[in-house]
Amino acid sequence: MNFKEPFSRRSFLSVSALTAASALTGCASTSSSVGGPSVGFRSPFSTISGPSDAELAVMYGPVEDGGFLIPAVPYQQIPPRYYRQRVVDPTGQPAGSIVVDTPSRFLYLIEPGGTAMRYGIGVGREGFAWQGSGVIQWRQKWPRWKPPNEMVARQPELAKYSIENGGMEPGLKNPLGARALYIFSNGQDTLYRLHGNPEWRSIGKAVSSGCVRMLNQDIIDLYDRVPNKAPILVLQ
Repeated sequence: MNFKEPFSRRSFLSVSALTAASALTGCASTSSSVGGPSVGFRSPFSTISGPSDAELAVMYGPVEDGGFLIPAVPYQQIPPRYYRQRVVDPTGQPAGSIVVDTPSRFLYLIEPGGTAMRYGIGVGREGFAWQGSGVIQWRQKWPRWKPPNEMVARQPELAKYSIENGGMEPGLKNPLGARALYIFSNGQDTLYRLHGNPEWRSIGKAVSSGCVRMLNQDIIDLYDRVPNKAPILVLQ
């Protein structure tokens, strides 16, 4: 990976290791959540072109995609910092890279010229989050959800969606939502995903079993922008 060592323009408060944690256990939500984010960068964020109310109504309005009608997001009930917006790049990473700032609940897609698209995210609850560097090896529109066997063992009611049974069909209730980006590290599937999310209330919280979840409207936008084999850095 061609990530810069360490961040040349900003530094994270806590970057203790960039090696992958132990195996991830799935991407479904749980009943518990962890509240507001801590600050991931030392310097304040600088928005270049924050969306207007009219733009937000379009960005998070209903979307017909792949034969499904994605409902509008009540964005007024989401903290504005989690709206999709262009900001000054706080990471110093190469253009085309994805950086996930887990503590602050932000995902950055780095652009040429010192800017980045920033998205609000939901993250894995403590004990299930992954960190490290890798690549977006595979991308999928309206993916099937196949919970790992370890997750099925903990939640037997998910057996009908197991890998052996072919997973859950795509759709609005599928935990992976409208898109999924699959992260590999050292040639191996990390089981860690960037994916859509039908539950807008989870944005800005730690509720999933490890994966990064985004509003369906945002994951569609990210999917269309991300280059093939994009490098990704996930920091805790």
